[in-house]
Amino acid sequence: MGLGYIGLPTAAIFAENGKHVHGVDLSPKIVAAVSSGRVPFVEPDLGDYVARAVANGTLTASTEPVPADTYIIAVPTPFHDDHSADQSYIEAAARAVAKHLTGNELLILESTSPPGTTQRMADVVAEERPDLADAGVRFAHCPERVLPGKIMIELVNNDRIVGGITPEASEETRELYRTFCKGEILVTNAITAELAKLAENSFRDVNIAFANELSIISDRLGIDVWELIELANHHPRVNILQPGPGVGGHCIAVDPWFIVAAAPQQARLIRTAREVNDSKPHYLMERIRAASQGIGTPTVAMLGLAFKPNIDDLRESPALQIVREYAESNPSSRILAVEPHVSELPTTLAELSNVRLTPVDEALEAADVVVVLVDHDVFRAVPFDRVADKAIVDSKGLWR
Repeated sequence: MGLGYIGLPTAAIFAENGKHVHGVDLSPKIVAAVSSGRVPFVEPDLGDYVARAVANGTLTASTEPVPADTYIIAVPTPFHDDHSADQSYIEAAARAVAKHLTGNELLILESTSPPGTTQRMADVVAEERPDLADAGVRFAHCPERVLPGKIMIELVNNDRIVGGITPEASEETRELYRTFCKGEILVTNAITAELAKLAENSFRDVNIAFANELSIISDRLGIDVWELIELANHHPRVNILQPGPGVGGHCIAVDPWFIVAAAPQQARLIRTAREVNDSKPHYLMERIRAASQGIGTPTVAMLGLAFKPNIDDLRESPALQIVREYAESNPSSRILAVEPHVSELPTTLAELSNVRLTPVDEALEAADVVVVLVDHDVFRAVPFDRVADKAIVDSKGLWR
């Protein structure tokens, strides 16, 4: 259920290993692409898996679920304006699945979720199908823990956590994932599995916040933050991460808020880290405005829209937020958005008349100000002398 950045790779890897998989997505465009053996987003190696599975008949797709022995729910879990989790996608998927249950099925939630969500999924099914109360339907949580750009490698090699509502659900889920997983499969209960995934991403968020705060302090003191971090990391027990324009993606930018919502009085450090990282795009905005001062009608090249290098994933991207807010607050500026991994601007930018998707060479030639928001390899390959006469705001340290 869900053929996005996690659901489709999971479907493909099961199909590659002999399971008959039916993928479900609400988007007819995604279903059409998968049904023809194509991948509707950028992920290395995934295309080969999908093409083989569709050709072999082990992977099909539609917009509606079908009867099955196991259902894996991999739908979005965004948050509301108050940072509480929006569980409507999970609940909708559970209701859609409930119609097809006859008894003894296994329902696995892969979506990263607040503590208690797997139990909530079971409750929704029970509400929809009270006739199945003693029919042996089992529920478990198996959170994904892969890195976009390396999903097909990490799906196989990373350790996995499995947490069932019952021990039987845990064991059955572990056996299923042994189909392809070479890493260790660690068994716990559902609520611990849910919090473990949130803890992993919150750990990353806190450490990124430390690096981002150091970058702001370094700017104030006139210090090169990348040199500072490089020097500090020579300590045998120090490993500071790299700063950037903020934090994006479907996990690190979202999941810590689920812990904060679950224990607001206790999650003080986690909340502060989120606030530090959420504030970094606004800090970058001020630096871009300062770089543009004195230029009547500035042309600004914004390098990168994705949330991390070398992919097309724009979810929760701080780069996207920066480009939009700068364009809206500086309508006389001309913004050349450079994102080599997409063929068209996302809707949030396409509606702005002063933003245009532009090839990198054209943007660098025309720009008065060059802003580095994502360190794609194509940007790393640009020599400094190409931009030496421009005003530069480099959030990734490309041209130190």
